[in-house]
Formats: sequence, structure tokens, C-alpha cells
Amino acid sequence: MERVSVLCLSLLFCSLSGAELQDNEIIEQREVSPESVNVPEPQPCPSDLHAVLREMSVKLAKYEVKLEHLQTLNQEQNAKLAKYEVTDLRLIGFASAQASELKSLKTRTNVTENQVESLRRDRAVGQVAFSASLLESGSGTLGPINARTTLVFKHVVSNIGKAYSPHTGIFTAPVRGAYHFEFYIFAQGGSSGSTRVGLEKNGEHVFNAQEIQSTGWGSASNGVTLLLEAGDVVFLRLWANFIIYDDSNHYSTFSGHLLFPM
Repeated sequence: MERVSVLCLSLLFCSLSGAELQDNEIIEQREVSPESVNVPEPQPCPSDLHAVLREMSVKLAKYEVKLEHLQTLNQEQNAKLAKYEVTDLRLIGFASAQASELKSLKTRTNVTENQVESLRRDRAVGQVAFSASLLESGSGTLGPINARTTLVFKHVVSNIGKAYSPHTGIFTAPVRGAYHFEFYIFAQGGSSGSTRVGLEKNGEHVFNAQEIQSTGWGSASNGVTLLLEAGDVVFLRLWANFIIYDDSNHYSTFSGHLLFPM
């Protein structure tokens, strides 16, 4: 646009200079004789220059209109671009929120899977129960013995979790938890017919079951719930100078099971 304006001013200056030169030549022709004057070449008519100027002005006006239109389009494009930038920022924020939510969901899923696996392990370990009678077969009386004797209940009816040993008579807690035990003893009365059995935890006395009978048969029983740590042991001992009887009817028994792990 600046070039067009300069061109218009140059043409205007040229037109004015041409008119002035033409007037000077007319005056000189009047002062000089016709024989000594060279006839100059014809110059452009001022009306033609004005026409060119008008045409250039019209074109300049058109260019200004186009420029204004382009400026308007540019402003509209800038406005759209600003909206797209805002939308892009919102999408970035949404994507970031989704990524955080996905990460949180994965964490919760991992925690849930770990809890399920822990419950499976607890359930597998928590399946602890046993029940056994004193003699594997036949019948017989054990005692009297002048020292406390660990009773080995050899006829195993159930031993879920394999926590009870029919070789040693000892129950070993596989996990920390609450366990319940019961024991029943049987003996024939007489001069040495008293029966007395104690339940011990890690070698420490807990409960007794005792029956003193002068004639006939006598029985006794007891039970207890204990909090055991993993590795704690529980077993029964026949007291010194007492007896215990069992046969195929399985009168004398020892049982226990895990109530719940802790």
C-alpha cells in the first residue's frame, strides 16, 4: 500500500511539473522567433494523468477493503485458535485426570487381588482340625507310671491341616489364632482306678480332667479355648501314678480345631 501511495504522489508531481514546463515553453516561443525554435514533442495531457490517478485511487480503495477483510479473517482465526487452545488444555487436563484415575484403579485392583490371595492363604491355613483316640487297635490300660507321661493318640479320625502328629501326640499351631481343644478320658475303678490327665501349652499346665472311682468305670472330660502363636504346641499328659483306658469303642479321645486366625 505504501508503494501505491508513493507512485500516486510521483505521478501528481510529474503532472504539475509537466504543466509548468509547458507554460514556460509557450512564453519562450513568444519571445523567440519561429525560425530559431525547435518544436517539442507532445507531453501527456493533464486529463490523462488525472484519469490514471483516479484509477489508482480506486485500486487503492479496493486494496484497503481487501486488507480490512483479511484483518477481520485474521481476528476470527485468532479467536478460533484461542478456543482450540482452551479446548486443548481442557483435553490435556481430562487426559491427566483419566490417567490418575486409571492409576488409582490399578492400585485398588492390586490391593483387591492381594486381599483375595491373602484370604485364600488364610482359608487354606485356617482349615485346621483333628480328632484322635488313644489306641490304634485292641484294648488296654496305660499306667500307673511314676512320672508324667505324654499321651500319644494314635487312632486318627481326622487331621485336617496335618497340625497333629500321631507319632508324638503333639499339636503344633500353624498360624496365630484362637484354637479350641477337648479331651475325654476313661478308666476302670479299683485300687489303682483313678484317672487324671492334664492339657499343657508349651509345657505349661492349663486344665485337668480327673475321675476317682473305687469300683466300676469312670470318665472325665474338659475343654479350653487358647490363643496360640504360630509354632506353639499343645498336648496331653497322664499324671504320675494314674491310669487311662481305651479300646475299639474309643473312650479316650483328644480333639482340637482352629476357630479363626488372628
